[in-house]
Amino acid sequence: MDITVKDNLLMIKQNINRALQKSGRTDDDVDIIAVTKTVGIEQINEAINAGLYKIGENRVQELIKKYDIIGEKVEYHMIGHLQTNKVKYIIDKVSLIHSLDRLSLAGELDKRAKKSNLNISTLIQVNVAEEKSKYGLRVNQVIPFIEEISKYENIKVKGLMTIAPFVEDPEEVRWVFRDLRRLSEMIKDRNYENVKMDILSMGMTNDYEVAIEEGSNMIRIGTGLFGKRNY
Repeated sequence: MDITVKDNLLMIKQNINRALQKSGRTDDDVDIIAVTKTVGIEQINEAINAGLYKIGENRVQELIKKYDIIGEKVEYHMIGHLQTNKVKYIIDKVSLIHSLDRLSLAGELDKRAKKSNLNISTLIQVNVAEEKSKYGLRVNQVIPFIEEISKYENIKVKGLMTIAPFVEDPEEVRWVFRDLRRLSEMIKDRNYENVKMDILSMGMTNDYEVAIEEGSNMIRIGTGLFGKRNY
């Protein structure tokens, strides 16, 4: 018998509950963002029917295509690197941008949001492990960056996002999640305008349990839900 998205989701939820219990966060919720990169509409509908209403896309083009077919019955999250010249295509379609990582992007988001009379919710992407292959600010750049962008009235920073290095044993990247949580707490204490630290988006298929143990309340799951894909 084929394993369905519903089966996978049930297992993920059990793992989430175990990680929450382990960390003493039994009253907390963890949002699951279904990463739908290269996933077809049929499988996305299967995920929706299983109760997943937040989908994450890495590419603007694919997000727009899926938005046109699926419509507004789900929340769209932009989780990949966002080029400044693509902002105009998604500003009115996304609930949350996970990958704010530079001033030029902040300026464009604010400009387009103002023009559309919107507030745009974002997370700041932090490259905690300072991997050359990944986007995001270094930990020591985040507070100066926030001090610059907090003046933008139409950008609402909701928290932080990171992608840990891919390793066989997720214990090896526990420090990444711990450091992001500490940074989040530090920012929270400073009470910046237009800046909240409600969301810690960290953890993917390979490491989400460790991420939750370290404070994550939003995980991005692709392979764990839909199986391995050929990119």
